[in-house]
Amino acid sequence: MNANPDTRASPLSSKISTEEWQARVALAALYRLVALHGWDDMIFTHISARVPGPEHHFLINPYGWFFDEITASCLVKVDLQGKKVDDNPQPINPAGFTIHSAIHAARADAQFVVHVHTDAGAAVSAQEAGLLPISQHALIVLPALAYHDYEGIALNLDERQRIVADLGDKSLLLLRNHGTLALGPTACDAFLGLFMLERACQQQVMALSAGAQGVRHAPAAARDEVTTQMAMMGPMASKLAWPGLLRKLDRESPGYDA
Repeated sequence: MNANPDTRASPLSSKISTEEWQARVALAALYRLVALHGWDDMIFTHISARVPGPEHHFLINPYGWFFDEITASCLVKVDLQGKKVDDNPQPINPAGFTIHSAIHAARADAQFVVHVHTDAGAAVSAQEAGLLPISQHALIVLPALAYHDYEGIALNLDERQRIVADLGDKSLLLLRNHGTLALGPTACDAFLGLFMLERACQQQVMALSAGAQGVRHAPAAARDEVTTQMAMMGPMASKLAWPGLLRKLDRESPGYDA
């Protein structure tokens, strides 16, 4: 079974540190999981991981590859100026560099950053009220959620400072008229944040499909209770979920760790 992050299934693995290889495998797993959940947008979104070490390098997908093709070895390593620091000949998405370099430079806890353009996420990002407290999933994510206004395709590097300012100390971001973003200290933390946010958005779109009138918001006391409960339960959920997610990949999308 390929769930062991120490698996060494590629010639590249012998040329880099164990820590970098583990980050590559975890990042490739995130790409495959996003594809399995139907959250990918052909070649147009991106997920990144910080490379362990003092250099502040990070890994991102080769532009033009579909998410279900991504492997640990194909990922491109770049610095915070966008310069490739390995011999990978593949280009990277310029908009992906803008968003991910901003967050990796500003947030030490952003070891993994996931950005997608789902229908539900984009729909809620375009609603004036944003995410509403109308489902359990929404109550889980709302304390960690920030918003960033749309400025166009993220090609202007000066937008980075505004992304970072709007994100603040939150781990989830609704990019208005655009999509969703999650970050975390582990691949599983980032994935679970995105999973909860995407489910909350999908539930909101369904609930509002007949109009906002009559849609019930959760009581304020219940919102506070969920926040307290997640502070206790969240770490356990992360530890349990990631091995299961990797087992799912072994069954349905093997080869990510090559």
